[in-house]
Amino acid sequence: MDADQLDQILLIGSGVLVLAVLAVRVSVTAGLPSLLVYLFLGLLLGSSGLGIEFADADLAHALGFGGLVLILAEGGLTTKWEHVRPNLGYGLLLATLGSIISVTVVATGGHYLLDLDWELAILLAAVLTPTDAAAVFSVLRTVPLRHSVTGSLEAESGLNDAPIVVLVVAISAGDALEHGLWALIGLIVFELIAGGAIGFAIGWLGANGLRRVALPASGLYPLVVFAFAVLAYGSAAYAHASGFAAVYVAALVLGNTELPHRVATRSFVEGIGWLAQIGLFIMLGLLASPDELRWWHVWHGLAAGAILTFVARPLSVVACAVWFKRGVREQLFVGWAGLRGAVPIVLATIPLAADVPGSRDLFNVVFVAVVVYTLVQAAPLARLAAWCDVLSDEARDVEVEAAPLERVSADLLQIHVPKGSRLAGVEIGELRLPTGASVSMVVRNGATFVPHRAERIAIHDDLLIVADRAVREQAEDRLRAVARHGRLAGWGTNGG
Repeated sequence: MDADQLDQILLIGSGVLVLAVLAVRVSVTAGLPSLLVYLFLGLLLGSSGLGIEFADADLAHALGFGGLVLILAEGGLTTKWEHVRPNLGYGLLLATLGSIISVTVVATGGHYLLDLDWELAILLAAVLTPTDAAAVFSVLRTVPLRHSVTGSLEAESGLNDAPIVVLVVAISAGDALEHGLWALIGLIVFELIAGGAIGFAIGWLGANGLRRVALPASGLYPLVVFAFAVLAYGSAAYAHASGFAAVYVAALVLGNTELPHRVATRSFVEGIGWLAQIGLFIMLGLLASPDELRWWHVWHGLAAGAILTFVARPLSVVACAVWFKRGVREQLFVGWAGLRGAVPIVLATIPLAADVPGSRDLFNVVFVAVVVYTLVQAAPLARLAAWCDVLSDEARDVEVEAAPLERVSADLLQIHVPKGSRLAGVEIGELRLPTGASVSMVVRNGATFVPHRAERIAIHDDLLIVADRAVREQAEDRLRAVARHGRLAGWGTNGG
């Protein structure tokens, strides 16, 4: 590559990125999933549109995996452990038992109804089964769901990629059952456990290290946090464990530790997540060739998607929910909210890169299924959530940003009071912060002032609180308690 080629790439790439970002607003206004808009941009730029040729399945496979790593890291870093913890068992069961049921049902339908041979039928089922973390997380940001629902969907979408990737790689390599079914199951279990352990270890080491080090610039914190999450993936992959399980677990640990500049880190990783989604779908649009689509691709894609959406997914949710006493309407919503996005198309590049017979047809079938059923499932989600009574009516939590004060053992906390928070109307003195923490300044409507004890907090205020590092967590816990329950919230372990 020379300088002229680099200039062209930067020109086209930046222009496409600007269009893709603007497309988010257009897609929201039109009620369309933004991921499909990115896919359309890729098709428009590709061989059937402006003529950009991209047919390297190996490169698409590698870039696809890289994009999924970034998306899972973003998902883990922005997921609240307090929401996932009570629902981890249900989410893990959906990611494992639920995936087994979905693969079995769709593969059976693919073989007997669509007349596919068993290898392609199982590949089709495995590729379509995992929910897409990016699609699920983007929905959860816009639809305020109960914690039991968000926790289950987040855990499932973050964990179900790992076992499916092992299965698809094994089938594509032609040695899935070389040592028997139980050996394959054992391999999947080993990779999940080992990957999760490696991810937890690296996440814990990174979190504890960052809590003790004051970096010279705030912009370094998002970079190093993200680097630890990606390090977990690379370490697990090098150890022949599940890199996807590792990156999600490491990001979950890092994202739920009291680290400096958490809000800035969250904003940074959300931007990286969007960039990964945009890049993935545009790349997959470039890889797809509408000219190659035949009516039987469309028919098979619609049929396979229907089997998954209306038969396999509901059965898997019911089979898993029976152990956790979930209501029928919640089961209905969880079943419908198992969105597919980039993940199935990326997984379809694995057999394509391995030159599995029929893999190009498989890619086209998966492409049709994802495009159609992402649109079908995403459009009515908000209304379905209201009908299923899974919307949350809780007050919104406060947003806490922390920055270390290097010369003293203290942190500066910036508390934003969102609409719906019960902090609004509470007097500064009624916060009852622990000794060693105090509200030093309030920012209201662009103006700053030092508050007195009787000053009432207002919506959209930003409170600047200086807290000794030893009582910082107590101060944050107290602020969150008041935000959720009002001025009469208990002091917890400190009384009051």
